[in-house]
Amino acid sequence: MLTRGAVHDPGIGFITLTRVKVSPDLQLARVYYSSLGDEKARRDTAKALERATPYLRRQVGSRVKLRRVPELTFEFDESIAHQDRVEQVLRDLHAEEDARHKDDDATGD
Repeated sequence: MLTRGAVHDPGIGFITLTRVKVSPDLQLARVYYSSLGDEKARRDTAKALERATPYLRRQVGSRVKLRRVPELTFEFDESIAHQDRVEQVLRDLHAEEDARHKDDDATGD
């Protein structure tokens, strides 16, 4: 619907919209996103999205035929970071297991 570059705020950077939850009465839309970068980049992106919200809401209103355009709120999607953490733990466990097997093979057990 909105393409990359539609919002000309350099603070937004590269984001991926991961999901949107709309309230049953269509009055509120929670937009979840992920972004690259550290905590400071994440805060900067959140501030930039907050600044861009009125523009984005107008864009949604011009494309969606509703009596009232939903209020937009942007929330960082923590699930991506949690998935990355779980994958890292699993990789670490596999590496430990492989190292243990190599030690066992070297000692002849």
